[in-house]
Amino acid sequence: MGLKWVDIQEIALQLSDRYPELDPRYVKFTDLYQWILALEEFEDEPQHCGEKILEAIQQAWIEENF
Repeated sequence: MGLKWVDIQEIALQLSDRYPELDPRYVKFTDLYQWILALEEFEDEPQHCGEKILEAIQQAWIEENF
């Protein structure tokens, strides 16, 4: 079973592992969106994402790093 938009914590963990050199506080939502879609396990519909979901993923990623 692949990742869905609601798997916020797992997506944040995978992004943290995949992009350890990045500070998630400065990631643009357009980049974040594309990186999530590119995750190997991600299987949700791209159009089901909104700004609130991206904000939640970014916040979880920040919390993971700091």
